[in-house]
Formats: sequence, C-alpha cells, structure tokens
Amino acid sequence: MEWLLWIIGWLIIGAVAGWIASKITGNDSRMGPVANIVVGIIGAFIGGIIMSLLGGSGFTGFNLWSLIVAIVGAVILLWIVNAIRRNH
Repeated sequence: MEWLLWIIGWLIIGAVAGWIASKITGNDSRMGPVANIVVGIIGAFIGGIIMSLLGGSGFTGFNLWSLIVAIVGAVILLWIVNAIRRNH
C-alpha cells in the first residue's frame, strides 16, 4: 500500500510543478492536466540532477523543497521545448 501513496505523491507534485512551470513559461493554454503531470515528473528528475550537481539535495519526497526542485526542472524542460519549437 505504501507504493500507492508514493505514486499519488509523484502525481500531485508533478501536477502542481508542471502547472506552475507552464504558468511561468507561458505554456498554460497549450497544456492539459496530463501534460502538466508529465512535465512536472520529468522536471523533478531534471531538477534533482541539477541540484545534485550543484552540491544540494534533489527531490527528497513529498515536501516544499521537492516541489521547488520539480518546478525548477520543469521550467528548464519547458524552456528547452519552447526553444526547439521556435527553431522548427
């Protein structure tokens, strides 16, 4: 049953982080709930890697720090996606 809570936590963090990142980058009108979740979860991985490279802690669980890390990673992901879309 613990795995179910883990999955729900990832979905919630992903949805919130993806939504906030889409607002920051101006992508909100093009993204739905599923895209926000996917961007937020991928953003958590990206943010975790970046924070680890900088000597900090990455995604640590269901808390405010992890949400911030996921938002940073999701914003970076959306900036990259937007740059690629502009070039094509």
